[in-house]
Amino acid sequence: MFNEAESVAICVQTTRSVLEEAGLEFEIIFVNDGSLDSTAQCLMELAEEDKRVRIINLSRNFGKELALTAGIDNAVGDVLVPMDVDLQDPPELIPTFIEKWREGYDVVYGIRTQRRHDGFTKRTSATWFYRIFNSLSRMQIPYNAGDFRLIDRRVADVIRQMPERNRFMKGMFAWVGFKSIGVPYERPARAAGNTKWNNWRLWNFALDGLVSFSTLPLRVWTYVGAVVAALSFIYGSFIVIRTLVLGIDMPGYASLLTTVLFLGGLQLLSIGVLGEYLGRLFIEVKGRPLYVIESVYPPVLLPQSAVKQVD
Repeated sequence: MFNEAESVAICVQTTRSVLEEAGLEFEIIFVNDGSLDSTAQCLMELAEEDKRVRIINLSRNFGKELALTAGIDNAVGDVLVPMDVDLQDPPELIPTFIEKWREGYDVVYGIRTQRRHDGFTKRTSATWFYRIFNSLSRMQIPYNAGDFRLIDRRVADVIRQMPERNRFMKGMFAWVGFKSIGVPYERPARAAGNTKWNNWRLWNFALDGLVSFSTLPLRVWTYVGAVVAALSFIYGSFIVIRTLVLGIDMPGYASLLTTVLFLGGLQLLSIGVLGEYLGRLFIEVKGRPLYVIESVYPPVLLPQSAVKQVD
């Protein structure tokens, strides 16, 4: 969560009620991703009232994917259910997830059948993202499946072993495999507060996903270069033959300038694609911790993970 003070109490009350009614033994872990409002204070008050509420405060805002990683790294249950605090991931679906898990499924993911509370731009971009991602990557992710899912302990243990810094959790959940099934649900409106995602952040998130699980954007430039080289050779041969047959003529300035600009644009675009991959390689090579935990409440001995504890 990031600046979700308005949603905290509602989330705890709703989730706790559903889990208690289902007769489950549980803990609720909140990962406070460097919130700047009163989120931390609200969480402390709830944790004082209910010892099943645990808080992981990160030292700054590391982003949704790394905050989710912190939660998975430090959860101790037999099954884990990542979900948003705004209740757009309805806790009422958790008992159904548990039933599927007891039937033998290791991963039970929610499939959003209705997203009318999301804006038109977000719905459209999400649809195209799933199409483009699954067409570019050998590893397929289910359409309209978010992070809201149940994962078995052994699935969580595999994800803990994945050390990459640029993380796309939807892809990582799909990459690990195991027996999986989807459960459809209608995505409700936010219970409180406003979304922290804008179009620019969504674009960068989608770009991270594509680059993390596909090398096709790199490979495609080999074919683009081959096609452009072939066309250049054909055009050059045409110019030579025409000159030999008809004699020397004045070259066309407009066509020459257009060709140069076109090839220059292709080169810059290809360099940009290379830069995306090299930038991520640069981050991976530095080997910094995935996130930094400022404090945990109540204090517990955390499992070994890529974490730096700050006193």
